[in-house]
Amino acid sequence: MMMSSPEDIKRRIIELEVEHRDLDAVIDTLTHDVRHEELQLRRLKKRKLQLKDHITLLKMQLIPDIPA
Repeated sequence: MMMSSPEDIKRRIIELEVEHRDLDAVIDTLTHDVRHEELQLRRLKKRKLQLKDHITLLKMQLIPDIPA
């Protein structure tokens, strides 16, 4: 997904970083709960990694191309 302006990209990065932090808090809470479901925890961790990858790709779009 290509976004048109750097402002749109930065806004999306912030949204994804907030979701990433929220997932981190949920994962931390679940790991301390002895009744947590392992499958749910794995899915949350996978989503967190997907968010991190997406954030990285968006940040790369903000870096201007340098001619070789």
